[in-house]
Amino acid sequence: MDAASFHPAVAVIDDLAHAVHERRAILFAGAGLSISIGLPSWRELIGHMAAELDLPEDLVSDSASTYSALAEYYRIRQGSIGPLRSWMDRSWRIPEERIRDSCLHRLVLDLDFPIIYTTNYDRSVEAAYEAAGRPYVKIANGRDIARAREGVPQIVKFHGDFDDDQSLVITETDYFNRLGFDTPLDIKFRSDALGKTVLFVGYSMGDLNIRLLLHRLWRTWSTSGFERDRPRSFVFMARHNPVQAAVLAQWGITTLAGEGEEPGAALATFLTGLRDRVRALGEEKGEAKGGA
Repeated sequence: MDAASFHPAVAVIDDLAHAVHERRAILFAGAGLSISIGLPSWRELIGHMAAELDLPEDLVSDSASTYSALAEYYRIRQGSIGPLRSWMDRSWRIPEERIRDSCLHRLVLDLDFPIIYTTNYDRSVEAAYEAAGRPYVKIANGRDIARAREGVPQIVKFHGDFDDDQSLVITETDYFNRLGFDTPLDIKFRSDALGKTVLFVGYSMGDLNIRLLLHRLWRTWSTSGFERDRPRSFVFMARHNPVQAAVLAQWGITTLAGEGEEPGAALATFLTGLRDRVRALGEEKGEAKGGA
């Protein structure tokens, strides 16, 4: 396996930059994007549920106490996820000035992806588009897919949106139900990803759901008979991890590693370099590419 599988070498960045410039790339953004503007982490969500349910700290710190398992217990104890959803909706609200000041969100806008998938529940990506006066369409369910307008950037809320309680993927049952990857959003992602480069950012590669998603994407291509025609896809990680890089490489995913900075800073450095290369491609072709 060559070094390009591990680090953002020039040739690798060029491949990704060309895909972004030609609007053949999809962004898939995780919690790292939201945490960068001060929104609660999963650990804070676990702490809130534990306090509301009066659970002892040692039980909550147990490795089996994932936020989805605790959310499942919350639903059982409280009768519904409603109160938790309401708290999350309040806690995940973002002041407009914080969005305007967010370097990462500006970079996402500059890169002008035609489709952005996110597993985050918050509205930070939508708010960034609104603050910049940019049009977009939000997709959180099958009805939204049917109503999507051609030529307008799509923000796909892969794990749901607070405007539609039924769309939320929070409890363990919700996650298990999604493992079949047969919901309208799963089918849409498979369709979108088959023809485009996918760039994953803001994820811990210990996230089983994302790993399964990457594996399914690889399996779809490997059984198609046309694996050599698959668009290249990428995962950005703040630090080089040879174990993760090797495992992801066997699924056809190129790992781009930062230089060991704080995760938010590493992602900003990477996206800035990518944006600059995309803009350079536009200048080479006499285009005005990128945001303000």
